[in-house]
Order: sequence, then structure tokens, then C-alpha cells
Amino acid sequence: MTSTDDTVLVPLRERVAAPPTHRPSHPEIVEWRPVTLADLDAVLEVVRAIDAADHPNYLTTREELEEELGYSFIDLEADSLLALTAEGRVAAVGIVMEPPRQETLVREFMNGGVHPEFRGRGIGRELLAWQRARGEQKLAASDKTLPGWLVGYADARASDRRRLLEASGFEVVRYFQTMERDLSDPIPEVTPVGDVRIEPYRPELSAVAHRVRNDAFRDHWGSQPLTDEQFAGLVSGSFVADLSFVAFVGDEPAGVLLTDVAEGDWPGQGFSSSYVSTVAVIRPFRGRRIAPTLLRHVLLASAARGLDKVVLDVDAENPTGALGLYTGMGFATTQQELGLVRAY
Repeated sequence: MTSTDDTVLVPLRERVAAPPTHRPSHPEIVEWRPVTLADLDAVLEVVRAIDAADHPNYLTTREELEEELGYSFIDLEADSLLALTAEGRVAAVGIVMEPPRQETLVREFMNGGVHPEFRGRGIGRELLAWQRARGEQKLAASDKTLPGWLVGYADARASDRRRLLEASGFEVVRYFQTMERDLSDPIPEVTPVGDVRIEPYRPELSAVAHRVRNDAFRDHWGSQPLTDEQFAGLVSGSFVADLSFVAFVGDEPAGVLLTDVAEGDWPGQGFSSSYVSTVAVIRPFRGRRIAPTLLRHVLLASAARGLDKVVLDVDAENPTGALGLYTGMGFATTQQELGLVRAY
């Protein structure tokens, strides 16, 4: 097998040296231990405090955190860490997540962070040093002849997070735009090309939607196919079937749009909204105006619900030209998130 630029690679285990486990140490932390499912509410408190400080327009839900901690491919004993103070407070939490189904890339996600009340004291450096070592251990255990990445994200408003990652050898390699569409503005007419049919999402279309999503995202930066377990997370929790759609060309599945409504985000946003988590059209059917047709459907359906805006995120360098598509449908950029990578 080869890397994405056709350079022949030896297995990751021959390219990455497994470091010793980093043993964090900090005078304010009396215990560093793995996360357990019993810690869910304490971890959620920390994660939501981080969210409120770094990106108050979107907050992690209990269902989302429960899903992440419960993934079958996460070993909480080995891949998670809590920092506890003498008072028993959780000052920081870290998870190293390696999604399965690695076709072109092996990724280790550095999730978590430090509670805002405990920032600026060196706890984050200790946590990230543990995460980096654990991520390198996992890469060093892989037989895959693929590129390996440690991946971290930083909202543009969270400059401390960016500096922390960069100090550990991560580089900014991608920019993601949050875009909003005011539903009080006119929604343009869209005429698709050919025999295009849009159907509301329903559970019987789950396998079709999953397949379309995976096929369409093969040429997206860093994307790998989702497992059934991961896709199930996209269509649960705050997912709203009435605002989600599947496109067909004749009898062939061609595109999918999935939408959430997270009312907990509305106070931080300052408006009511739906959030489009996925817009995907597979390559053979691109150029038929399927994506704008799907967007028109969600705009109309969201407006009919009385919502103020539709929100989505897009890779600024998306090869399908998605940024121009969304701009053309009336979306405007409001926030930015950075993707940082340490490559092996």
C-alpha cells in the first residue's frame, strides 16, 4: 500500500518509536487516573465549561459524550486520563481516539482539555504530553503502511489551545468555517439536472445514507469511512429526521443531508437554529445541482419550523467547491476552527 502522494511507506510500527508512557506530574493535581463511565457527569461539567469558554455557540451534549466514552474502539483504561484536585474536582480530561476503518490514514485524535479555572498553570502541557505519548504508542503498534497523524483542533477564539498544540509539534494544516444562513432572507429556487428525487430521511434509508456518506467523503481531507457505530451516532441524539433528506437519481442513491437541532446551543448563538452535520453527493452524480437542492429542502423545512438560521461547518479547501456552494445559497462565515496535525 502507499501514502496519499504515492510514496511507498513501511508499516507505522517501523516508522514510529513507541515512547514510554508519560507520567504527568503537577503540584495542584493529586491523582491522574483513567476515565470510567461513572465519571460521565463530572467529565461533562468540564467539557461544557471548556466549550463555553472556547466556542459558546456549540456545546457538547450528554448524549454525545456518552457516545464517545462508550465507543467499542476506545479503551478507557489505556486511552483516557482525568486530572483530579485535592478537593476531588476534575481539572482536566484527555482522550486519545483512534477510529477504525483506516483505508488511507491512521488518525489519533487528541480530545479534551483543561477546565478554564485551571488554565495557565501547566496542566495542559502535562495532559498533552501524555496524549502525544499515548498516540505515538498506538501508531507504533499499527501494521498499516499508511501515513499516521496525531490530530488536534482549536477554535480560532481559543488561542491558548493553538499555542499548546504548536508547542508540541503540531502544525496548522486546515481551516474550517462555521457558516450561518438567515432564514428571513429569500430562499432561491433550485432546479436539479436530470431525474433527481429528494426523499425525507427515514430509518429504512439508514444503510443507503451511510453508504452515500462514506463514498462521498473519500476525497475529503483526512476523512475515513465511518463504522456502523459511528454512523449511528450521526442519526441519534439531536438528529432530526424531518430536516434530513436523501437524494436519488432514478433509483440510484446519490446524496444525503443530515441535520440536528440542539436547543442547548441557542443561548450561546443568540438565535434558534438547525445544524447540518452532513452534506454529501457521490462523485458520479456531482454537477447535477443535487447539493443545492438538498440545501433548499433543509432551508425551507427549517423555516417552516420557525427557526432563525441554519448553521453548518465546511473545510475551506474542500475539493468539491462546497464553500462556494454554501455562499451561493446565502450562507456567510461567522467563525473558524483550525485543524492541527503532527504527521508520521
